[in-house]
Amino acid sequence: NDVGENSCNVSSEIWGEISPPNIVPDKMDLFGPANKPEIRIQELTGERIRFILTNTDLSMANALRRIMISEVATIAIDMVQFDLNTSVLADEFIAHRLGLIPLDSTEADKIKYPRDCNCSGACKECSVELNLHVKCTEEDTTKDVTSKDLVSHDPRFTPISEGPKDVGILIAKLRKGQEIKGVAKEHAKWSPCAAVAFEYDPFNKLRHTHYWKEDDEKKEWPPSKNATDDFPPLDDEIFDFTAKPNRFYFEIETIGSMKPEDIVMNAFKKLLEKISSIQMGLHANDVPINGREPARDVF
Repeated sequence: NDVGENSCNVSSEIWGEISPPNIVPDKMDLFGPANKPEIRIQELTGERIRFILTNTDLSMANALRRIMISEVATIAIDMVQFDLNTSVLADEFIAHRLGLIPLDSTEADKIKYPRDCNCSGACKECSVELNLHVKCTEEDTTKDVTSKDLVSHDPRFTPISEGPKDVGILIAKLRKGQEIKGVAKEHAKWSPCAAVAFEYDPFNKLRHTHYWKEDDEKKEWPPSKNATDDFPPLDDEIFDFTAKPNRFYFEIETIGSMKPEDIVMNAFKKLLEKISSIQMGLHANDVPINGREPARDVF
């Protein structure tokens, strides 16, 4: 598919490259040769990725969706200290707008979560400091305070910019004599996704959806664009009560703090970590649990 100059189409299997570490093989090996999920990328741009995930089940696909929304680490402004604010906007309003500014989170995994840090408040290991100091000094002029006025102490974590012509995200407007001065701390908090579209069975062959209709179901409920990559049912096809979905369509749109492909890859890694911990837990009877010896059979 032709998706523009700044995009590319890729087709690959990535699960062979990302293997769960140190997992004891057994009958529940979810990533054995017969159970290796496959992914085919349909569209990849700077802001969006579309792909098809196959050879897995609904629970795994939905777990991936939930991880991308809520568990991929990003950087966001969390605490704001105002030294001076003579604008017409309240401190809380400005702090809220600062929290919504997307910050470059490419290296978010290099910073600890504050809850995992041993410091008493905030340090370089778990936080980054940004300064904002803007004052309007000209008559009959309104000065825009934007994300470009935020000065980061760490060049790895700066407000997202689309280029030198990007004016930045508007925070507030100042008239002569009005001034904003303060400090913001940031840490891993916000979701990197603006939206995560997730669909399976676009023709509703599994009948998981009940369509309300007036006359003609096919005309009133046309299939989505994902139907072009699926297989339509035959007119005389017999309904299979035992069928399960194994083809899942994803479309992820980023807020700009991370590349869309990085969101997907980090979500896969997080999912593999969770599965690894579960499989390790299944073998917990081989090691002491909470300092106690495992229960043993008595003869």
